Amino acid sequence: MSENEIVLSVKNLTKTYVKNSNGKQEEFTALNKVSFDLHKGEVLGIIGANGSGKSTLLKIISEIVVPSFGEVHYDGRIRSILEIGTGFHSDLSGKENIYLSGQLLGLSKKEVENKFDTIIDFSGVGNFIDMPVKHYSQGMYLRLAFSVAFHFEMDILVLDEILAVGDNAFKDKCFSSLLNLIKEGKSIIIVSHDMEVISNLCTSCLWLENGTIKLAGEPHSIVEKYLNATL
Repeated sequence: MSENEIVLSVKNLTKTYVKNSNGKQEEFTALNKVSFDLHKGEVLGIIGANGSGKSTLLKIISEIVVPSFGEVHYDGRIRSILEIGTGFHSDLSGKENIYLSGQLLGLSKKEVENKFDTIIDFSGVGNFIDMPVKHYSQGMYLRLAFSVAFHFEMDILVLDEILAVGDNAFKDKCFSSLLNLIKEGKSIIIVSHDMEVISNLCTSCLWLENGTIKLAGEPHSIVEKYLNATL
């Protein structure tokens, strides 16, 4: 797989919701004909105000939400860490979810076992690993989700607010692991309100506004224009 090879392609992605307003049904378009390609080794930052369509886009890419129109195609294994409630089965224990996650990624039981202790040590939730994750705090849940994502082999990683969870020590571990994945040439999508993360980690950037791509290009330039527009 060459550096220029496209590993994920989004074509004319559109998502329309129907909402009730004063007894009347109204359509709301969260995404409108969004198209872009993600290349091998690319770290794509996605920015925009709340309600701009970022979360909807990630959920469609992660196959949590079905688009109204358009397509997403990708090659290889994709792993997503979004908000609490996605990625794990709430009634299963932390241990069971680790094995389930590995199974969904096509790993054998032996492959999961080889990573199990490392995942637990990284997450710091060892005392609660046999507890259903629905009883985890948000921090515990996301620490385990990050640990699974960083230690199971994947080709594409989708992250929402990478450094928004955990104490400083855990954030440092996540940041270090993310840098290792970047060095390994993994393809990564990061949604963040932290413009330093976008500027320092990403190789390209999309600015979403009202469900469409307002600008796309080099991160420092896009971030500067975004900050100037929002000040």
